[in-house]
Amino acid sequence: MASTNPETKVEEESSEAVATAAAAGEEEDTGAQFAPIVKLEEVSVTTGEEDEEVLLDLKAKLYRFDKEGNQWKERGVGTVKLLKHKQTGKVRLVMRQSKTLKICANHLVHSSMTVQEHAGNDKSCVWHATDFSDGELKEELFAIRFGSIENCKTFKEMFKEVAESQTHKAGEKKEAESAADLLEKLSVGETKEEEKGVKEEEAPASVSEEKKHEDEKKNEKEEQAKPDGEK
Repeated sequence: MASTNPETKVEEESSEAVATAAAAGEEEDTGAQFAPIVKLEEVSVTTGEEDEEVLLDLKAKLYRFDKEGNQWKERGVGTVKLLKHKQTGKVRLVMRQSKTLKICANHLVHSSMTVQEHAGNDKSCVWHATDFSDGELKEELFAIRFGSIENCKTFKEMFKEVAESQTHKAGEKKEAESAADLLEKLSVGETKEEEKGVKEEEAPASVSEEKKHEDEKKNEKEEQAKPDGEK
């Protein structure tokens, strides 16, 4: 039943007009195309870790000891990794901050390095290193704190295992160098002995040939000195 109230009738007509206009707007296709203001090209990002194998990957908070202020200062919160190079076998410790990915620790793990539990905290440990995170080599005392005792224990065990493996590699390299030197000395000695033997063998032959040549000249002179009848 249609409404007899004029005001109600006007409102209904207005609502129908708005709905019709909206439907027409949705169906209408202007065909306009909008190109992006700035075109971004895809960029390949390299981390420098492409040739390395991840041995350890844990979240932690890193500190460094400030000698001047005689206090610990926070370096960053992020992920600490132990990375082994696929060709050289060397292992380095790298830690990046979570949000900025800024490097806050970057150094090789040597055979002489040791890691110890931080006094009074079984979730933390400390170690000395020659670090390169600031772009230059610096002697640093680091402390790292993990979220659990298990993670701290895993870090210490892996750190020690890597250090021992580097000691083994250094020993093998030293033995290999010693063996190489020994072989070189033996080769040189054998060469000298061979040269000496050759000279000793050649010397009598040279003397014999020279003596034979002298005898021939002597015989010729004697033949020339004889009278014609004796020749």
